[in-house]
Amino acid sequence: MQMGPWQLIIIAIVVLVLFGRGKISSLMGEVGKGITAFKKGVKDSTAELEKEASDTAKDVTPEEKDKA
Repeated sequence: MQMGPWQLIIIAIVVLVLFGRGKISSLMGEVGKGITAFKKGVKDSTAELEKEASDTAKDVTPEEKDKA
């Protein structure tokens, strides 16, 4: 069963009446902060893993031999 636009509007009105505009606004702000913190955590851990990988990477450049 698919929800049409009228059903979505009715659900939105019911949620707005139950929780009020202020509570929904603060809830969305908290969700936004959570998403931002999650993205920052992923970025930091990725950067840390890349740093560890670059620290442990082997140098595969061939050594120069003296021809003197």
